[in-house]
Amino acid sequence: MYWPHWQLSLWYFVYFAFVGAYMPYFSLYLEAQNLAPNRIAVLMTLGQLVRLLMPMVWGWVSDSIGRRTPIIRASAALSTMVFVGYFFTQDFILLVVVTALLHFFWCASLPLVEALTFSHLRHEPNFYGRIRVWGSIGFVVAVFCVGWWLDRHPISSLLGILWATLALTLVAAFVIRDAPTAPAIQVDEAIPSLRQSKVIALMLVGFLMSAAHGALYVFYSIHLAAHGYDNMAIGLLWSLGVIAEILVFIRMPRLANLDTLEKVLMACLALAVVRFLVIGWYADTVLLLIAAQVLHGATFGAHHVASVAALNQWFLPRQQGRIQSLYGGLSFGGGGLLGGLIAGQTWMGLGAEISFTISAAFALAGLLVVHSAFSTKATSSEALR
Repeated sequence: MYWPHWQLSLWYFVYFAFVGAYMPYFSLYLEAQNLAPNRIAVLMTLGQLVRLLMPMVWGWVSDSIGRRTPIIRASAALSTMVFVGYFFTQDFILLVVVTALLHFFWCASLPLVEALTFSHLRHEPNFYGRIRVWGSIGFVVAVFCVGWWLDRHPISSLLGILWATLALTLVAAFVIRDAPTAPAIQVDEAIPSLRQSKVIALMLVGFLMSAAHGALYVFYSIHLAAHGYDNMAIGLLWSLGVIAEILVFIRMPRLANLDTLEKVLMACLALAVVRFLVIGWYADTVLLLIAAQVLHGATFGAHHVASVAALNQWFLPRQQGRIQSLYGGLSFGGGGLLGGLIAGQTWMGLGAEISFTISAAFALAGLLVVHSAFSTKATSSEALR
């Protein structure tokens, strides 16, 4: 790989190392603070609410000034500073404030780095998977190491680990460099392309797929702990899904082909229906749970690769900051928020089984959208450039 590729790979590694330390274990930390499930859901989905709007603002600013690294670096620095607030409070309202501020700054960076990566790879976009895979590796390393640590130390030690990974992300942000970009554009230039039916459908499918993952991202670790799995086993199961994701990124060229977009999306959504039903109803059956985690390679990995690659091919390079931010905001932000909040309400009253059945229903709705809205012929021949 070229030097810019290694810079980006390092950033992905440490960024997703934070995610790997945060996502599986922070809900367990909150549970240890005696917070009710609905309050845990609020805190764990608050980031999705922020991601619904703010990445689009950051993306618009980035495309307007023609530079991305200043915003990426400021995002990392301010996130590292704000996180310190967790060390000084266990009050729910203050936790809401700290969490909102953390995600306000944290959400800026990933869509911009995604756009920056494609800018560096303008003539070799299929190389994206080989760079992005380092994020998955960082996630796996963090999940394994933190799970091992928490089986031997108090859950309160998680805060120090999370702050350290944020600090490493700040270091990595000062390593990456901007790629040559086209001149800044008017903010409304991309609007006509956004009205294309296939773009709307892709955004809606991303929203529904993220909503389907809402219960998983908020309550999966709590669900496993309730069925007797220890922290190491929980970490192993999270890691297994990301290992499957790594294999998907390695095979990105096939998934990034617009000719197969409809088939890839339909397969991902169909497998998501199966996955969430298994997680909800068969958590005591280890082999089925392992199989369900392997499907993460499809329900997140393949779906994400196919979607961001399609947007990269449909829109101009100078539009990528706002487009990737819009996609991230609507899918991970809006969809994740809806799915997480619904899970927070159903978890207490209806239980894990029904909560994950609702997740499967979101995926089924996405499958119906793809079936009705996408045409393989249109997707492969229509271009927005």
